[in-house]
Formats: sequence, structure tokens, C-alpha cells
Amino acid sequence: MNIGKNILRFLDRFKYIIVGVLGVVMLTVVGENSLLQRYRYSQQIGELEEEIDKQQTRFVRDSLRLSELERNPDAIRKIARERYFMKAYDEDIFVLSDDLEEEEEAHATTQ
Repeated sequence: MNIGKNILRFLDRFKYIIVGVLGVVMLTVVGENSLLQRYRYSQQIGELEEEIDKQQTRFVRDSLRLSELERNPDAIRKIARERYFMKAYDEDIFVLSDDLEEEEEAHATTQ
């Protein structure tokens, strides 16, 4: 019983300090509005703002490209030839690739 009385006396004596420490712990560590959670949110906001900047840059680039395609039919032909390997009636297409060389090197190193 003596230990229980000592604990009660300790709690009674330092109750304001204990409540203050618990309050500070609650504000800094626990809950949605804790400092730790606010730090995480600020990092996430920074990442999202970077993503917004990237997307805006991409939007401007794509808008310029689209306006070029709308104004210039030769640009459409150029893209069709470069990306999709399309050709005119009287043309031949030669596709140069390093894929075969890489496969041969990989095969030679495994033997």
C-alpha cells in the first residue's frame, strides 16, 4: 500500500507537468494535425507542385506541337514516317537498330 500512496502523491504533486508533457506529445506526434503529419503533408505538397510544373511544361510543349500539326501538313508526314514507319508509294524504308547487336553480345557473354 505504501507504493500506491507514493505513486498517488507523485501524480498529485506533478499533475500539471504530466498533463503539459502529454499535451506536447499529443501535439507533436499523435493525430492528424501533429507536427509530424504537417511535415509529411508539406513534403507531399512540394512533390505535387513539382508534378504540376512538369505537366504544365508538357502541356505547353504539346500545345505548340499540336498547333504546328494543324498548320503544317508536312509535319504530319514527318511524324508518320519517323514514329510509325509509314512510307510514300515510291519509297523504301530501312530501319537501323542496335537490338540484334545487344542480343548477340548478351548471348556471347553467357557462353
